[in-house]
Amino acid sequence: MQPVKAKITRGLNHGSLVATCDNSGAKLIRVISVKGLKTVKGRKPSCGIGDLILASVRKGNPEMRKQVVFAVIVRQSKEFRRLDGMRVKFEDNAAVVLKDDKGNPKGTLLKGPIAKEVAERWPAIAKIAGMLV
Repeated sequence: MQPVKAKITRGLNHGSLVATCDNSGAKLIRVISVKGLKTVKGRKPSCGIGDLILASVRKGNPEMRKQVVFAVIVRQSKEFRRLDGMRVKFEDNAAVVLKDDKGNPKGTLLKGPIAKEVAERWPAIAKIAGMLV
């Protein structure tokens, strides 16, 4: 996992419901925890673009529901700043479900745009992405 080359504002909180943008079978996931995040004691973890999260599947196929899966945030509504000064924000929040914590996506097709920071950090997701922003 590569470091992020932008000042990512963490726009999704612990417990947020996030739609998935792949064909893995999950439709809606809830953020349980954020991997690799260090916070102050008692502070709820939050996540932003490119973060690896642990999530539970709330809606989707019957075999996918109630499972705990790894996912990566690929879009967020809260704007973030890139190093060149440009501010980027998307219309919705979206995530991609992974097979394992190495970054291999479970689905084979991604719908909608994917942030450039995700493509730099997770090359396996960048391979199947249709559009990079």
